[in-house]
Amino acid sequence: MPLASQLSHFFVASSSASAGGSSSDEHVVGLAEPPRNAGFRTKNSPGRSSGIASDSGHNMKGEDIETEGRPPYLHAMIAGGIGGSTGDLLMHSLDTVKTRQQGDPNVPSKYTSLARSYYTIWRQEGIRRGLYGGWIPALGGSFPGTVMFFGTYEWSKRFLIDHGLQHHLAYLSAGFLGDLAASIVYVPSEVLKTRLQLQGRYNNPHFRSGYNYRGTVDAARTIVRTEGTSALFYGYKATLYRDLPFSALQFMFWEQFHAWARLYKQSREIGVPLELLTGAAAGGLAGVITCPLDVVKTRLQTQVNPSPDHVSKPKDLASSQKRHISTSSPSTHRPQPGAIALETSSVITGLKVIYRTEGLPGWFRGVGPRGVWTFIQSGCMLFLYQRLLHQLGVMMPADKEDL
Repeated sequence: MPLASQLSHFFVASSSASAGGSSSDEHVVGLAEPPRNAGFRTKNSPGRSSGIASDSGHNMKGEDIETEGRPPYLHAMIAGGIGGSTGDLLMHSLDTVKTRQQGDPNVPSKYTSLARSYYTIWRQEGIRRGLYGGWIPALGGSFPGTVMFFGTYEWSKRFLIDHGLQHHLAYLSAGFLGDLAASIVYVPSEVLKTRLQLQGRYNNPHFRSGYNYRGTVDAARTIVRTEGTSALFYGYKATLYRDLPFSALQFMFWEQFHAWARLYKQSREIGVPLELLTGAAAGGLAGVITCPLDVVKTRLQTQVNPSPDHVSKPKDLASSQKRHISTSSPSTHRPQPGAIALETSSVITGLKVIYRTEGLPGWFRGVGPRGVWTFIQSGCMLFLYQRLLHQLGVMMPADKEDL
């Protein structure tokens, strides 16, 4: 009875496709075209035939699609280090322009608009000594810093989830802890990088910044000799106030966006466009939300607060080599002319002063450039991270017990 057999085959396949986890398809073995949902049942589904399992082997179960990935720690650290340092280097020239705008001691400022400043530095000082001044300490801090970040993030995330913490809180906490671990490396490198960015070339005839180091090693030696080792950690507290919430939010958003993308594509491979979009959107959104912390951090580090201690200690060399400028890459706030001095070292007090004198717009001054910076940098870093993880998984496959 071929007609009856075909009708029976049709209704059984239709019911299994619509019910997803119904038992009507459990007795159907070796379907030529298994329904799309057959490979995405949950743990509660009864045992399936080996025919359906083998035919849908290229798909993932629903639980696997929704669950975060767990690459080997070594893979995550290598991919994170390369991806993070590459993203930072791609954005280094824009960061140099922002550093010049924030730290320019001249009145009126030589560097005003972004495009004009970029062109001026490129024309007068070139690329290596101008736009990419300070790239050596930037790379020296970015690579080990992101290696430490991703290693700490992956371990913390898995530990917290395995101990029952809600996933979003686990991502938030892991991002927080990851950046805290990495800050030990990247804050000193940021101090060196920022000063060399502001200086430009040695004996720079086009811009007088107050700094004049021969190179990275000379800068480190001079700072330690004249200002002490603690100067390498200048702005550490203010940097943590901004960067810890940023990293926590960035990775919480990224994990959630990535989970939505996997559900949308019904696969763990979401494709290049969505890999770029999820990473960029996570960084951009986190950058906008933490903009008030970026504003107060920059204002605290760029304000000039003469004190009796500085007047009574005539350290000419040390004072000429000190300037309160931002020590972190995504700092894109530029105080408006005539902005009131905060006259405090407290982040909370600074936020209150800005809100009282400038209102809510004062908290979000420079939100556009900051959003663009974090959007691009985060998209590049997380895209490369995912691509490299895939390649490392192919080149160095690991057993599940090693994960």
